[in-house]
Amino acid sequence: MARSNAGRRGDDGMIRCIWLACLALLPAPIHAGVPSMPGVDAPELAALGPNKVGFRSVLLTHKNQPDVENGASGGTEVPLVNRKLRVDIWYPATVKNGAKPVVYRGSLWAEPPFPPVNFSQKGMAVSGAKAAGGKHPLVIISHGYSNNPAMMTWLTENLASKGYVVAAIHHRDPNPYIVSPSTRAAPSFNRPRDIVFVASELRAVLGNLIDADNVALIGYSQGGYGVLTAGGASLDPAGPNMDLVAGGWLKTFARGRAQADAMALKGVKAIVALAPAGGAPRSAWGAEGLAALTAPLLLIHGDSDATVDYKTGALAVFGGALNSDRTLLTYRQAGHSIALNPAPSEMRGTVWDIDWFEDPIWRQDRINAINLHFITAFLAVHLRQDASKAAYLHMAVENSDDGQWNAPAGTAWGAYSPGGEGVTLWKGFQRRHAQGMTLQHQEAAK
Repeated sequence: MARSNAGRRGDDGMIRCIWLACLALLPAPIHAGVPSMPGVDAPELAALGPNKVGFRSVLLTHKNQPDVENGASGGTEVPLVNRKLRVDIWYPATVKNGAKPVVYRGSLWAEPPFPPVNFSQKGMAVSGAKAAGGKHPLVIISHGYSNNPAMMTWLTENLASKGYVVAAIHHRDPNPYIVSPSTRAAPSFNRPRDIVFVASELRAVLGNLIDADNVALIGYSQGGYGVLTAGGASLDPAGPNMDLVAGGWLKTFARGRAQADAMALKGVKAIVALAPAGGAPRSAWGAEGLAALTAPLLLIHGDSDATVDYKTGALAVFGGALNSDRTLLTYRQAGHSIALNPAPSEMRGTVWDIDWFEDPIWRQDRINAINLHFITAFLAVHLRQDASKAAYLHMAVENSDDGQWNAPAGTAWGAYSPGGEGVTLWKGFQRRHAQGMTLQHQEAAK
């Protein structure tokens, strides 16, 4: 169905022009530039939830951990240190009128040899706001290599507005551009260990605010490896980083070793992995490791990712996690930057900086809104047992471009596809706004 203005009266067009001109004179909305607030072209479930959002940050200490970042590979002894982890927490809150929202701050490695670039990001959450309600599902976020939680507020704030408590870990990765291969491999040990530790500690820190038995893990890139491993994918003793991690520490948690179970978090209800690392040049888990996953999976990846190969990344996990009910959303022609906020102003000075955040082809706010739509449906099904949201995950056509909807006369142009019989336009999407994607689903093996 083509969009047309034919048949409209001329004075209607003039009124619209006057209205738009007046609108342009109004001050910018308070949420302008806030990534967690999707625009009008976002699919249905991306919209903010009913809750105001609070924010706090806690510092946790994981005592007596091997300092694999500063040790040498092989069998040399590695000193034990207290690993300090800052965790940012978003939660449903009671917010006073006029409360000032938080401004997040972070930094990223610049193109060598330049120093790191600092950036700021507007938010909607209010620091220290009083928590509302209790027994909320807990979502733990693991960011990409050298990233930080300030880059993923499109997700953290939005989920908290929907009644989740969201905890994002600062993993403190080493600089990947100047370190030894051993240090570069250290996060393959630290990521899943950090996730398991933080999940355990938050039971005491957050108390009745969370339902500690209702937990989901979400990770991007290196964080995708982290949540898949912490979520139950056992590590292959012959995996690519086994001989690189200092002191042989990764080997002590490999499949078949006495401490293998300590690398996994028991009872995870759902896992979301965006552009997950761990599949190349050899799989960190192998076929047996992926088959050990039983939690439902939502995998999201761009098929033109030059950083984490799509075929050995999400596509391989989708094919190998035979015992998990799994869904794979693929963005055609998208690269690696599919899980970060739109680039802040400080990160728009060089191509290197903007490429941290944004895909060269896909609009970043658009891709984030689509991610939010599917993640919201996925978590609702598996953490809230909301069976009605399953219809947003199971499509009549795998290729979004093939979807059609002959909307009844008078239907607003921006209306959401209702799905159901005779409608193949993906449910919750607007006309012409479900393009360039595929969505595949496989049930767990019986």
